[in-house]
Amino acid sequence: MAQSHLKQVLKRPAAAHHRPTVDEKQAAKLSFEQALAKLETIVSAMESGDTPLAQLLAQFEEGNQLLKICEGRLKDAEMKIEQLKQARDGSVTFTSPEAAATEA
Repeated sequence: MAQSHLKQVLKRPAAAHHRPTVDEKQAAKLSFEQALAKLETIVSAMESGDTPLAQLLAQFEEGNQLLKICEGRLKDAEMKIEQLKQARDGSVTFTSPEAAATEA
């Protein structure tokens, strides 16, 4: 019974069963450390083996979203470091990643 339900869910278009668990407003507020802590909690729960399959799928999806947040925060930090290295006059200035992308 559960296997046939899973097959039905997986056959649906992605939008039909895609329920983001971390909304965009929450994601914008999460620091790297907060997103990483949530991701570590999800991984621990998944590794415990006590989580039902449906919940595992939801946790996997949330983990992917958190991973993207972490990667984005790291990319932003790398860009700031590069900006500091390239400062010609020795002054320390930070430009948002969005502003740096439009200047390029």
